[in-house]
Amino acid sequence: MISFKPLSIEDKELFNRFLNPYTFSTCEYSFTNLYLWKKGCNIEYAILNDTLIIKKVDFDHSSHFMQPIGYKKENLKELVDELIKYKEENDLDYLFKDVEEPFLLDLKEIYKDKLIIEKDRDNADYIYLKEDLIKLSGRKFHGKKNHYNAFIKKYQYKAVPITEDIIGDCMKAAKEWCHKNDCKGYILYELYGIQELLKNMNKLDFIGMAVYVDDKISAFTIGEKVNKDMAIIHIEKADSNIRGLYAYINKTFVEEYLNDVTYINREQDLGIDGLRKAKLAYNPNKIEMKYSVKTTS
Repeated sequence: MISFKPLSIEDKELFNRFLNPYTFSTCEYSFTNLYLWKKGCNIEYAILNDTLIIKKVDFDHSSHFMQPIGYKKENLKELVDELIKYKEENDLDYLFKDVEEPFLLDLKEIYKDKLIIEKDRDNADYIYLKEDLIKLSGRKFHGKKNHYNAFIKKYQYKAVPITEDIIGDCMKAAKEWCHKNDCKGYILYELYGIQELLKNMNKLDFIGMAVYVDDKISAFTIGEKVNKDMAIIHIEKADSNIRGLYAYINKTFVEEYLNDVTYINREQDLGIDGLRKAKLAYNPNKIEMKYSVKTTS
């Protein structure tokens, strides 16, 4: 029987040893992201045959493994067979979710038509060109540029990096945002995750920025550079009553802190109509698909 243990901040070095050799295309395979959702997704892990195995529960309560990290292709069948056995004995809903295409190809090569593979559109990541988010040029960004200009013309504001001095302000802003947005389920777990990130910011690799409007914290964002080409925006919260504040923090954070990458990953929409509309409105360069995998038996 595979023995799983809950994720903790002390596991960062171990996880990075497995994760760092790879260039992933999605947001899932970042220790910061896993730590953010460790409670919300009941994230646990095990080491099996020198391979990192991560087990999760989604917000629809379905359970699954993420794709194995650090496997050798010649040992993949033995590894996956062991995971199939665990899945069947423990009634997991899926064999794998959060699967990227390279691992999917390795699976198909071994198992042929013995697996049920589906695109997971609600979980697909929105990938943007950094230059688009900074410049907001052309007709397709006309509305965003107008909101940005309206904000900088109307308000007295300052943007500052998130440091220990303003963690309390950020936590207060996160709580206020949560309570304004029916603070339960996914949103409540996100609040818990934000608090955990901020409490452990000196141990994690993220970058953050806060915006004060009329000397009151009104927005903050958290992101990280995961490789030389891509950064991920994990958190972005703002007072929606302040016109253009979301447009301002989106553009300014990338411009000031993430300007040395090519792509910005703004994560998935979870099938939420309003979130999908908002992410499409920024004209993604690519929607990076993830896949789910079930066994046929």
